[in-house]
Amino acid sequence: MRNYKQNRKNITEILYGIHPVTEALIAKRRKIFTIYAAENKNNIRIEKILNIARSLNIPIKKTSAEKLKSLTKTENGQLIAAQTTGFPFSEVEEIYECGKKKFILLLDSILDVHNLGAIIRTALCAGAGGVIIPKNRSAMPSPGVSKTSAGALEHIKMAKVVNLTDTIKKLKKNNIWVAGLDAKGDRSLFETKFNKASAIVIGGEEKGLRRLVKKECDFMVSIPLCGQIDSLNASVSASVVMYEMYRQKASLSP
Repeated sequence: MRNYKQNRKNITEILYGIHPVTEALIAKRRKIFTIYAAENKNNIRIEKILNIARSLNIPIKKTSAEKLKSLTKTENGQLIAAQTTGFPFSEVEEIYECGKKKFILLLDSILDVHNLGAIIRTALCAGAGGVIIPKNRSAMPSPGVSKTSAGALEHIKMAKVVNLTDTIKKLKKNNIWVAGLDAKGDRSLFETKFNKASAIVIGGEEKGLRRLVKKECDFMVSIPLCGQIDSLNASVSASVVMYEMYRQKASLSP
């Protein structure tokens, strides 16, 4: 893991969009080499970004809409972009420590970039101590994810692990209870107490949690549903679970 973090420092990315660029500047977790701004565009939010960049002595280049489209590799018109180092992964042990006071989110086979971004945005808002994703079978924290998360990715702690089941075992050894979310879970989410250090595992959009991941969870919870539809989108399910955990933990605070 440590070698991977060091290698990421040599990777550059192009963040794009007002929220991702703003939050990257505020978070100060990435090295920002250059800010690219659309020329001949008067925009209060863009000017705010440029003022922050100037205060940090970051070079600014005014450029054409076509150049920005080429840089960002997106057809949507972008007014601002930034060349930065790659996403700064955290050590998984750091997330273990955060999880003792908050809760940890583990994602199993979340492949859709938009779902990952939406989940990360909620995780940050609901006070998650960190997010853990597997090295394989997962969307990565890309500029597109930062855009979808409205810049929340720039603040969240995230670790990437080789084996999710081994990680769950280590969480349990660190006295963190691990619940899996499954439509057939034998405990209702709203009847489950998260009054101890906890982690929740959310499965992928199509198949949910893998069998070996389920096997390692301490227990399985389900979200009560009514009507003719028998499942929720992965990001919606994650939001419901995380805010129930937030609600319970907030009620325990002095």
